[in-house]
Amino acid sequence: MPLDHAPKFRTKLAETLPELRAAQRLRYDVFVDELGGDGAMVDHAARLEQDRFDPFFDHLLLIDDAANGTVVGVYRLLRDDQAARAGQFYSEDEYDLYRLKHCNRKVMELGRSCLHRDYRGGAGLYCLWSGLARYIHDHHVEILFGVASFHGTDPQILAQPLSLLHHRHLAPEPLRVKARECGYQPLDILSKDAVDRRAAMVQMPPLIKAYLRLGGYIGEGAFVDRDFNTIDVCLVVDTKNINDAQKAIYYKSDTR
Repeated sequence: MPLDHAPKFRTKLAETLPELRAAQRLRYDVFVDELGGDGAMVDHAARLEQDRFDPFFDHLLLIDDAANGTVVGVYRLLRDDQAARAGQFYSEDEYDLYRLKHCNRKVMELGRSCLHRDYRGGAGLYCLWSGLARYIHDHHVEILFGVASFHGTDPQILAQPLSLLHHRHLAPEPLRVKARECGYQPLDILSKDAVDRRAAMVQMPPLIKAYLRLGGYIGEGAFVDRDFNTIDVCLVVDTKNINDAQKAIYYKSDTR
């Protein structure tokens, strides 16, 4: 349903408990209500999607001031120095990140990216990414990574997009993380010749498409996350590969 107002967006980092709770409520709406996910610390009574990593992440919020300051988008950001305090990156439960952690470059994990359903397909994602771009610049981040999800846990249904990612977007060896054996799912379900790119892109989630446009790569194998009812792939973006035209889109002001 179209919005009944013109959004006025801004981004900021969550600084208070109410702001964090607003992010967790939005995550509950998307990851639990819409996608059927769950987790050990999910609070169904309070409708909060949360985990033990939340205190260590920065939480980037997309706010619509034309809707009384409602949080309509969120991103979790975990720099390598924050991960050291947490004891690990969130994705390390699913992927062996040794190569990224020892690449001698500043890395940051992205996660829990979502938009309220009424704000998808518009300017909201670009505004959220503009805020992300400034954060990357301010903290001198060189490598971005994080898991992105396909809904459902049947790899045969997703054979086209998973196989396309493997054959066309596999990360170079120095940055090629690998899914852990406990949830490992090969990506090359179909041969390269059997991949129908058009059909594959129809099934590809918008977030993954956006990372691919930035020159993103995919790690080896997918991870089947049955708690979240997803098949996850690990995306890796080397910021030095982002061209000037793409930077112009995401480094502009996020205020509308």
